[in-house]
Amino acid sequence: MIQKQMQERAKQMLSLGEVTCVLGWKKGDFSTNPQPAVFESEKDLEDLVYDKYCAANLSKYLVELTKKEGKVLVFLKPCDTYSFNQLLKENLIKKERSYIIGIGCEGNMQVDDDMQEIGLLEKCQTCTKTAHMVFDELIGEELTVRQGDDPFEGVLNLEQMSSDERYGFWREELSKCIRCNACRNVCPACNCRKCVFDNNKYDTAQKVNASSFEEQMFHIIRAYHVAGRCTDCGECSRVCPQLIDLHLLNRKFIKDINEFYGEFQAGADTDTPSPLTDFNIDTDPEPGSVHKRG
Repeated sequence: MIQKQMQERAKQMLSLGEVTCVLGWKKGDFSTNPQPAVFESEKDLEDLVYDKYCAANLSKYLVELTKKEGKVLVFLKPCDTYSFNQLLKENLIKKERSYIIGIGCEGNMQVDDDMQEIGLLEKCQTCTKTAHMVFDELIGEELTVRQGDDPFEGVLNLEQMSSDERYGFWREELSKCIRCNACRNVCPACNCRKCVFDNNKYDTAQKVNASSFEEQMFHIIRAYHVAGRCTDCGECSRVCPQLIDLHLLNRKFIKDINEFYGEFQAGADTDTPSPLTDFNIDTDPEPGSVHKRG
């Protein structure tokens, strides 16, 4: 069983002093919601779990953990390694202070309010990231054989709407927002030391919005902020308690970037410049030539 292999390897590395802590998952309040956890002893590792409910992307936790002395052992699924590479590219984590064990993944399950399985998470239904982009060693199968749905199907449906219809769609979706900040906090691409929306001088810091304009501004600015850096890990939609289709905003940007600048996958490597930070006067489109009303 892969969970047992993970526990044994982690215990071995801790006992030999090769790592100072282990980043993985532990059982949550229910068996269907394992939580990210840091393990610092061999005894603690008895609580490490890995199953079809371990959907959390652990990469973001390395931003703080790799600032500390020592090395962190982290377990990453194939899709998570894209976020790791992107953070590495942005100099937000230190590779020399991390040891990556790639683990196989067959997709993560979602449950309803009664804790009954209702199928794969949306992010897993459309996942095409079936191989680890970076690892020090592998446990289990590296490749996940799964036929993913078209990740841009929802975006295409939106693009077929009129401007008024799209506005109505997003107004309704974003009106559900309670500003819990779960999407921002879980997103590997949201890693500013100080978020503009935490500025207490302005009403944008409120948890519950004073107007519909504020909730729209929060999500639209956040989507612009991660454009070209979002790996489409789908964590924003997964953790949203209001079930808002936040990934659609990010995928719209991804689709546009692919069409305007050529196919690009954030986090596929640590060398390729982002299309939005690398200007080519001969091939890059001018804003006025691609903007279309209606």
